[in-house]
Amino acid sequence: MNDTPAPIWCPHVTVACVVADGDRYLMVEEEVGGRIAYNQPAGHLDDGESLLRAAVRETLEETGWTVELEHLIGVHQWQSTEHGDGVIRFSFSARPVSHDPGRRLDDGICRALWMTRAEIAALGDRLRSPLVLQSIDTWLAGQRLPLSAIASLLPEDPSS
Repeated sequence: MNDTPAPIWCPHVTVACVVADGDRYLMVEEEVGGRIAYNQPAGHLDDGESLLRAAVRETLEETGWTVELEHLIGVHQWQSTEHGDGVIRFSFSARPVSHDPGRRLDDGICRALWMTRAEIAALGDRLRSPLVLQSIDTWLAGQRLPLSAIASLLPEDPSS
């Protein structure tokens, strides 16, 4: 008889921002596993960090853009083809506030760029995941959930 408890499944928790400017979307060109891939500004949730704070932080670190979150677009579950693990992605819409073109971007980020939905779709398998277009298309379909749908009981960061 085996009394060892089964391991608890721990998915990667990520955040992403759909940042629109007219018909263009803020995208990130990045090197992943030796190839160039395209994604929204996105990344992992840090321990002790709220989802909202993580989305704003990742966007700034990967693009140099400060954004203001507007809505939760949705929560998407996916099995990564990159590393094989489960991913839970919280996708937000945000509006661009200001840009620091001199800001050093995260390691692996080649550049930030603005692209239309058609240009993004044309990237095909160069997209980091199917969640990129799913998030844009969900936003284009009008899904807008209030940010208040996400609650955090974490202490507020005094530096923000």
